[in-house]
Amino acid sequence: MTATIVVGMQWGDEGKGKVTDYYAERADIVVRFQGGNNAGHTVIVGDQEYKLHILPCGILRPGKKAVIGNGVVMDPWVLLNEIETLKGMGLDTTDLVISDRANVIMPYHRFLDGMKEAQLGDKKIGTTGRGIGPTYRDKVARSGVRVIDLLDRKRLGPKLEENLQTVRTTATAHGLEFTSDPDLLEELLGIGKVIAPYVQNTTYLLNEALDSGMSILFEGAQGTFLDIDHGTYPFVTSSNTVAGGACSGAGVGPTRIDEVVGILKAYTTRVGEGPFPTELEDRYGEHLRDVGREFGVTTGRPRRCGWLDLVMARYSAKLNGVTSLGITKLDVLNGLDEIKVCTSYIIDGVETDRFPASNDLVESIEPVYTALTGWGSCETFDLSGGLDALPKEMQDYIELITSSLGVPAKLLSIGPERHMTIEVS
Repeated sequence: MTATIVVGMQWGDEGKGKVTDYYAERADIVVRFQGGNNAGHTVIVGDQEYKLHILPCGILRPGKKAVIGNGVVMDPWVLLNEIETLKGMGLDTTDLVISDRANVIMPYHRFLDGMKEAQLGDKKIGTTGRGIGPTYRDKVARSGVRVIDLLDRKRLGPKLEENLQTVRTTATAHGLEFTSDPDLLEELLGIGKVIAPYVQNTTYLLNEALDSGMSILFEGAQGTFLDIDHGTYPFVTSSNTVAGGACSGAGVGPTRIDEVVGILKAYTTRVGEGPFPTELEDRYGEHLRDVGREFGVTTGRPRRCGWLDLVMARYSAKLNGVTSLGITKLDVLNGLDEIKVCTSYIIDGVETDRFPASNDLVESIEPVYTALTGWGSCETFDLSGGLDALPKEMQDYIELITSSLGVPAKLLSIGPERHMTIEVS
């Protein structure tokens, strides 16, 4: 492992946290390259469960540098709370590094997020309300507050007041009132002093590490179909969640990347609004939700569940340049008598294997399924036996996935804990 990107191939929640934590053991640095605390990674170590929203999963591995890249939008209050929580659990956070160029989520961003969703009514996107979109909007508008600004009163003060005035004007125009904390500037400067030891130019750090032969693991949030350019727009997040986003979001060139591991859940889920061709609202959907514990790490919202969609997966594999697969949550399919996989679509009476850009077309999709025999109520797996020790029906399922995508499986996850993982040679 030299420079490896871990990317979600669906709508997020594919189990990237577990896979990133697993691979972090052999990496020197783990980098979070986009998104904010609208994403959540759950990692189980022994009998301890960790829920991370902004800190990279590498923080759970002693001696590994955990980097928050410039492409992340960071809520400083959430960051400090996570740091203190991990310290209280006996973990060392001194190896954390924060990019001086990362944009900062402000209280007014959360206000604007809620205001926009309320205005959309039935057409709402279904955001987490964490202020992610408005923060990225300020970044693009060149009015965002960056981490480096928290260390400079002369720069932060005028920028903060200008932004607050803009928000007040916007709120008034919509018949609302926004009142900011009069001590916000001092609070932010105080946070700046606390995080100052962690802050540096991470582009130099990462490139010099690669120059010296160190291994870096790039950790994404959400999934391919929530990408602002390539996802089911407008029901997407506000950043580039695909593998290419790792380069701009961490500050390394594309020629430095050696491998892209695509994380594919053995079925499909999504949170929030938007089209979902293979969604199930029957006993199978309930099985996936209950057995898979499909509830959002950040919001607690129940996830929508459906069969695996290979049309999506093939598109995602091409888009991300996936070199190997990590197939997760295979154990959730235990006990099902039949398992279906979507292999193509019918759109306007025509069969296609391509994912459309128009949500109207996505909403009209009639999935074409291939049915496979389930592997019954298998409760235990012989991890030492590798792939060959798994039930024949499960092996057939994995073979269908890899042959359809033309990408080999590198890792199989058959349970939530670290050790419940099989590496495929």
